[in-house]
Amino acid sequence: MRVIGADGQQLGILLTQEAIRRASNEALDLIEIVPNADPPVCKIMDFGKYKYELSKKEKLQKKHQHVTQVKEIRFHPNTDTHDFEFKVRHARAFLEEGDKVKATVVFRGRQFAYQEQGKEMLERFTERLSDIAKVEQAPKMEGRQMIAFYIADKSRKKSGEKEKRPKSPKTQEKEA
Repeated sequence: MRVIGADGQQLGILLTQEAIRRASNEALDLIEIVPNADPPVCKIMDFGKYKYELSKKEKLQKKHQHVTQVKEIRFHPNTDTHDFEFKVRHARAFLEEGDKVKATVVFRGRQFAYQEQGKEMLERFTERLSDIAKVEQAPKMEGRQMIAFYIADKSRKKSGEKEKRPKSPKTQEKEA
């Protein structure tokens, strides 16, 4: 097996008994780092320290992960324009945070006969979010609900931020 010393120096290819003897002389452990290599790579180090470093790496990786959540926005076929705009603003906030948005039009009772209104509403919703989102799943009926999914479109979002950035008052004074 290939052995790496406690100081990070390569000791070369040694027999298992010789590597264990060298580790015990230094009051350290022989740890197999890459078992699938040919020959396997082992390192002489403190096992407790090794486990601690591994746990720190895992915690750091978990810290940098972002779990995408699905946020639902619910409409009815006769939702008013103010309520619609309010829900569009919420959907924008969810998409900017990196979450998915599930837009649902719920049909109750006789409203089921007006599915065209629900489809038009989801099309308007899609149009209002088209600058920062793309449709993951087109509107479709599931029981008494019409559902569409949206995800943040990172390519559109980045190009839009550069263009929409307003000039600061100081910059405007300098230009005048």
